[in-house]
Amino acid sequence: MIHPWHGLRYGLFITKEVLTGSFDVARDILTPRKGATPMIVEFPMACTTDAEITLMASSITITPGTLTLGITPANGSSPATLFVHSMYNRTREDVLTGLRDMERRLLRATRGGDAS
Repeated sequence: MIHPWHGLRYGLFITKEVLTGSFDVARDILTPRKGATPMIVEFPMACTTDAEITLMASSITITPGTLTLGITPANGSSPATLFVHSMYNRTREDVLTGLRDMERRLLRATRGGDAS
């Protein structure tokens, strides 16, 4: 269930990310080979339900400059994992930090309050 207030905040966050990502892609088109640092990262998730995992993967893919390449389901003590292609982060840790922030906001919207 989406909590209305946190859902609205998440929607605004995603809108900002789409606009920022669009700017990054446009800048890269106008100045080729200046800003792209493509990489693929493995992101173990705190998301547990199919809805949370789908929303997270969709949020990543809708943001220009990122793409969800694949999902590995949870297996025993191993969490579900996304494989994400990113174009405009300097390090793997930068990508993972951004993904953790997105996931934290998503879980707040789906679980409420201080969920993480």
